[in-house]
Amino acid sequence: MTPVRIVGACLTGLLLFAPVVTQAQETGEPTQAQAELPKVALTITGHDNVRHVFSVEKASTPREQQVGEMYRKSVPADGGMIFVWSYPRPSEMWMQHTLVPLDIVFIGMDNRISSIVENAVPLSLAHISSQGPVRATLELQGGLTEKLGIVVGDKVETPALADAKKVSP
Repeated sequence: MTPVRIVGACLTGLLLFAPVVTQAQETGEPTQAQAELPKVALTITGHDNVRHVFSVEKASTPREQQVGEMYRKSVPADGGMIFVWSYPRPSEMWMQHTLVPLDIVFIGMDNRISSIVENAVPLSLAHISSQGPVRATLELQGGLTEKLGIVVGDKVETPALADAKKVSP
């Protein structure tokens, strides 16, 4: 086989294989951190009226929600990721392929924090449950809720929740 034919065969093979790689990246087991997602402003107001302001990524698609914070090496103190569910439902999270501890904040139908799981263990396969229906789940840097005094009952405000449905289908 001539060098030109070898190169041509290799390029043909790559072109045929490329759709499979793309499909696997969209539906298979995540193997790397996803690109930064669009951000939304988010404020948590405590019972003492102290406001904590964040700029969080919004995981909108099922794939973005599946990958979440996986493979990220850090979460900024003023950042995080919000998962807004299409209807109120129980939320089950896990830390598979997540390299840093996270505080997982469950947001109820009244836009108040219904429960918090602090410092979820990196790489754990244990399920972290909202223990009931929620509108959204927020992931913050591990230990941040305790440091800032964020507790159950605090109010969450973000444009991301304004778009969420308030009733089950």
